[in-house]
Amino acid sequence: MSKFDRLFACAALAASLTASTPLLAAGGPVVESPAGKVEGVAGDGVVAFKGIPYAQPPVGAARWTAPKPLAKWSGTRAATEFGAACMQPQPRVNSIYADPPAKTSEDCLTLNVWAPKGAKNLPVLVWIHGGALTSGASSETVYDGSHLAGQGLVVVSINYRMGVFGYFAHPALSAESPDGVSGNYGLLDQIESLRWVKRNIAAFGGDAGNVTIAGESAGALSVMYLMASPPARGLFHKAISESAYMISTPPLKKDEFGEKSNESSGAAFAEKLKAPDLKALRALDAQTLADQAAPSGWFPWGSVDGKILPRQLVDVFDKGEQAPVPLLVGFNSGEIRSLRFLLPPAPANSADYEKTIRAQYGDLAESFLKLYPAADVPESMLATTRDALYGWTAQRLAAKQTAIGQPAYLYLYDHPYEAADSKGLHGFHASEIPFWFGTLDLVPPYWPKSSGSPEERKFSAALTSYWTSFAKTGRPVAAGEPDWPRFGANAEYLALEKTPRAADRLMPGMYDLNEAVVCRRRAAGGISWNWNVGIISPPLPPADPHC
Repeated sequence: MSKFDRLFACAALAASLTASTPLLAAGGPVVESPAGKVEGVAGDGVVAFKGIPYAQPPVGAARWTAPKPLAKWSGTRAATEFGAACMQPQPRVNSIYADPPAKTSEDCLTLNVWAPKGAKNLPVLVWIHGGALTSGASSETVYDGSHLAGQGLVVVSINYRMGVFGYFAHPALSAESPDGVSGNYGLLDQIESLRWVKRNIAAFGGDAGNVTIAGESAGALSVMYLMASPPARGLFHKAISESAYMISTPPLKKDEFGEKSNESSGAAFAEKLKAPDLKALRALDAQTLADQAAPSGWFPWGSVDGKILPRQLVDVFDKGEQAPVPLLVGFNSGEIRSLRFLLPPAPANSADYEKTIRAQYGDLAESFLKLYPAADVPESMLATTRDALYGWTAQRLAAKQTAIGQPAYLYLYDHPYEAADSKGLHGFHASEIPFWFGTLDLVPPYWPKSSGSPEERKFSAALTSYWTSFAKTGRPVAAGEPDWPRFGANAEYLALEKTPRAADRLMPGMYDLNEAVVCRRRAAGGISWNWNVGIISPPLPPADPHC
């Protein structure tokens, strides 16, 4: 063993011992689980256990390896504070989503549990935070699980590796893997956390046979990955997907749909870092790695590797190979109002807009312009990107679950409130979260805050009831509110406006147009499907008999 290897081994051992050594308890509620004894905090009828490790620290030589189960610890571990967030780039302080974690570390594979006092055999909700697979943490205040636990759930929120630590693939990493694959480490972390829940949640009062996974944005993408991943099968029983995006995913080893393979992208990034081998890569400073990824042109995506992700998400759901579970799914009317970096530069005028659309969309141009007219180019551009990413995905997920005989419940979130609307952020991306979590007073500093009026509290209570009842029974119900229709042939959905309203025929033509565009791109090959739509769409391939 070289001196370098010895240093790595010592560092990994020290980190492992630090993570698995129980801390002194402080007099709170105690739970003895198969993982070990933990002591948490109590208040207002709810007990909380924070920062519980669910896997060995992926540090040193374990950077870019699958998570490994943690041995049972002895003594009592204090679980009164959140664990460190996983490594991520320095935050953008002017973002409405900015809620910088107090601490980041590669030693971050922890979870948190909230439960009613005396809980026994209650439904479990596992929350997967968003953040473009790049940032975020389970410790964000808006994800506090106390209110949901007070409604009769055991709530679990998880950290998972993100960015270059969670999704970096490289030929050398694949070569050292027993399965011959690399990347997808963040997804494997999520699966390991669900295994932990299956083994341990009964000790906290949860029912391991009634687990709902839920996530928003990249968390919703993760929900789709988990629904598609064979190793995750049987670890959850219902799914909630908020603002998911079923875009094309790079394969691990081959170029496809205009995307470089994840291995080749990883190798190119390593070359820019001047890291000739895995030893050099694993020796690089963690914050430097996190900060240099995006400027170097490397971005995190799951890898279609044939094992963890067997095929493109669209193909998994077309073939009915996804997890056969009830689904609650939807998107927001103003998704792109807070994500304007996804928009291309606006054309000079409406005539240029229409000319470009006709050139790029050919025989589908009339359908496109009917939905996204030249009369209001700014609004049409916002709607185009929203629907291509989120609207199409939400309706597609509902349709595909329905096709395999599972109930699906679709929503469109279009709730107005003054603080958001006055900033041009009506129905913005993620704006539903504090309403159904019951955390209106715990939003990030720059987030447009609800007034907290009786009407707003009533709307929040309705959403909480819909979401929690779905987690309990697979059917979203709220007393005194409209029945949420099950998705079917008429595209039934719940319109979450000033108040909830049952409706059908969601945005006629939207799904069919985007489905046709994606189908043609898939059939032709060489073109990805994501936000390359509207005036920046490549010329649409001709009609295909399969479309």
